[in-house]
Amino acid sequence: MTKDLAATVRSRANVVAAGILASRVFGLLRMSLAARYFGSGAHADILKAGFGIPNMLQNLLGEGVLSAAFIPIYSRMLEEGRPEEAGRFAGSIFGLLVAVVSVVVLLGMALAHPICWVVLRGFVQDAAAVAAGTQSVDRLALTVTMVRLAFPMTGMLVLSAWALGILNSHRRFLLPYLAPVAWNVAIIGALLVAGSLAGINPLASEGGASERFEPGILTDVLRAAYLGGLAGGLLQFLVQLPLVARIIKGFRISWSTQVSGVRTALRAAGPAIAGRGVAQISAYVDLVLASFLKAGALGALGFVQVLYLLPVSLFGMSVAAAELPELSRIGTEDTPVLARRLRRGLLQGLFLTVPTALGYMALGYLIIGGLYRGGLFGADDTWLCYGALMAYSLGLVATACSRLVQNGFWALGDTRTPAQMAVVRMVASVFVAVPTMLVLDRVPIAMLLPDGSSPLYFGAVGLAIGSAAGAWTEFGLLRHRLERKIKQPIMAWRATGSMLFLAILAVLPALGVWRLVTTWPVVIQAALTGVVFAGVYLGLAWRMRRPELRAWMGRLVRRG
Repeated sequence: MTKDLAATVRSRANVVAAGILASRVFGLLRMSLAARYFGSGAHADILKAGFGIPNMLQNLLGEGVLSAAFIPIYSRMLEEGRPEEAGRFAGSIFGLLVAVVSVVVLLGMALAHPICWVVLRGFVQDAAAVAAGTQSVDRLALTVTMVRLAFPMTGMLVLSAWALGILNSHRRFLLPYLAPVAWNVAIIGALLVAGSLAGINPLASEGGASERFEPGILTDVLRAAYLGGLAGGLLQFLVQLPLVARIIKGFRISWSTQVSGVRTALRAAGPAIAGRGVAQISAYVDLVLASFLKAGALGALGFVQVLYLLPVSLFGMSVAAAELPELSRIGTEDTPVLARRLRRGLLQGLFLTVPTALGYMALGYLIIGGLYRGGLFGADDTWLCYGALMAYSLGLVATACSRLVQNGFWALGDTRTPAQMAVVRMVASVFVAVPTMLVLDRVPIAMLLPDGSSPLYFGAVGLAIGSAAGAWTEFGLLRHRLERKIKQPIMAWRATGSMLFLAILAVLPALGVWRLVTTWPVVIQAALTGVVFAGVYLGLAWRMRRPELRAWMGRLVRRG
């Protein structure tokens, strides 16, 4: 690969990372408000479940079909100088996508109650508890209402993913990864307006505000969040359309499978849907299991997963998204070049994922406190989320790396292997999670609190441990099979160990600073400690002339 091309790919990864960073920052703000309004309680459980159930659409059609089937074919057509043909192909895929999405959305809204009854079996008994006066919220009934709002929202997000695929293939990366900011801003605005009308102050210190949080008020705020999500999904799609219309050639909406490339895409879509379908079934299994845990477990997992997915999206997805069109162009023509690109991409993602995982484990309590503490979110919520974050962090590196390794298979036209490994991941996760969560759901958070009082238990941590076990199982098998397929190594273990060593050196002074500022406001503690940790790690990496640091920072510095 030439130096100019390598610099170009690094630049694209940086642009994607910048867009994802903006989106994730607003995502953190959205979840921070939700945590302060709802705590780890019944409404937080509904927030997580209601958005999670229709997410099947986005996972199967948005990430599965478009990444594995649409982008590789569309990119190859552009590379071969066939833009008009590529435009007709994109129009047929869009028409078919709209048809499928419309049917699924309508079915989802009509069948919301039986779907929730199956997926959230642990919520079924809430009605009897409410009738008996032992519980104030029927989570099943309220989740059904919210799911009917979430299905059309998710349909718009799938169409937004189609626009993202078009723009990525034309090497336009910033806008499609900034577009989710519109979705987050819409929800944030809805939360703030509804909370203000209800007289709720999310910045109030914990304890003092809790008595004013009545179930009816929280239900109104929750409904506003879903309405904001519906409006935001539409905005996320619409903001990308002007640029798509400007760069695409020969576009015409159709439903024909006779257009060149469509049947090939549909054949590749089957295994891709199967692979993502297994991942979605795994997510549903997690919902089923979490619904049987004590109240608050599902909501806590939702708050933690935002942090867990941040480095996966920012460091893993940014590299994977920038590399997929390029890997697709290489295909099977030059496997040594393919292996080098994968190896470099993995190291670039690991450079920031490894310290993030260690930082979460060492400083997670402080991070969660800085983001969420206040309102209904107290010390017990913080301990529960910290335990789950530590468990998820054990599998963070594997999850981030798997995204890029999957791209290698897709570029080679193999969509079956990732699907098979997704099945293995699900089985391994459930095998570890079920016994672990049942044991931990008997361990009370109260034993860590001075007053010894909390309704929360550590069951959610068991599900997170199962997720980490499944992540390493999947990555190990994917790496082994891809290396055997291309007959080239794709992992540089020595360099990865060097990154871990630097992260350990960086976390020690960060812990020391935390100890010195324990009396300061928690937000300032978290910010100062995080700056020290990141500064020391990046400083040591600069001193050691790590090429991954230059890949992430050099281009941005030159642009600045």
